[in-house]
Amino acid sequence: MPIQQPSNQIKLTNVSLVRLKKGKRRFELACYKNKVLEYRQGIEKDLDNVLQIPNVFLNVSKGQTAPTAELQKAFGKDAKLDDIILEILKKGELQVGEKERTAQLERVHAEVVSIVAAKLVDPRTKRVYTTGMIEKALDMLSSQAHTNTPEAKSGTATPAADDSEGGAKPVPAAPAKREHHWTGVVATKSAKSQALEAMKALIAHQPIPVARARMKLRVTCSTAVLKQSVKGAKKEAEDGEAKAPGTVKDKILSFVEQVESQDVLGSEWEVVGFVEPGAFKGLSDFIGSETKGQGRVEVLDMAVTHED
Repeated sequence: MPIQQPSNQIKLTNVSLVRLKKGKRRFELACYKNKVLEYRQGIEKDLDNVLQIPNVFLNVSKGQTAPTAELQKAFGKDAKLDDIILEILKKGELQVGEKERTAQLERVHAEVVSIVAAKLVDPRTKRVYTTGMIEKALDMLSSQAHTNTPEAKSGTATPAADDSEGGAKPVPAAPAKREHHWTGVVATKSAKSQALEAMKALIAHQPIPVARARMKLRVTCSTAVLKQSVKGAKKEAEDGEAKAPGTVKDKILSFVEQVESQDVLGSEWEVVGFVEPGAFKGLSDFIGSETKGQGRVEVLDMAVTHED
């Protein structure tokens, strides 16, 4: 006589699990691979394409479904099954297999390298590097980060002279300056944020000569405000050794690393030039505060490179 499977046990294989601990119990959902991330990103909206079975489990591997009493105890008596499933999907921890985890890391890694390769150039030639060269440079930084241990963490205090009977007292070592390190991609952060970290590390350590590709901007301003004095310029000139730009035009040009052209068209002055990405916010804020709506900044190219 065949052994009957208990009615509350459902055997499932080849699934991705979403787990949520609530009310001292752990609840699980059996989902299709890669669909949970698409659902959380808003790409997939049909739950039938996300859940293998629209039910809550105590243990998916054993096929043990969660009794109604356990669900009510943890989520409340009035909680509906659909609402419980949505809460677990949104707040639960996604468990993926080794193959899926590796594939996800490879995708993020490729996207990070692609972003970095498009934003960094050789400072001498202004040409972009291939993704292969960027990847090798990041691998060098990652290897250094894993093999080198910061001395600052195990630094010793420096003894200082003291006339008291207690003798010399140790002086705590000065905190080390924070440096940018690259240890490799992770699946918990976006590719964009990790690409920014990678660029900072490459620029700081220079395993290959790199610099941020400059932005190409067009700045337009009314000629009526060009010769006006910059607010606080006199005070800056008195306090600091270097003389601050005196007029609005001088201040605008101080942000521009290289001027391509400038001209006066009617009552408007226009300059086209190249700006370091880090200076863009300062220029934009200055135009907004000093010109009172009579100036504007237009981005012509986010990253100027020479690929020929």
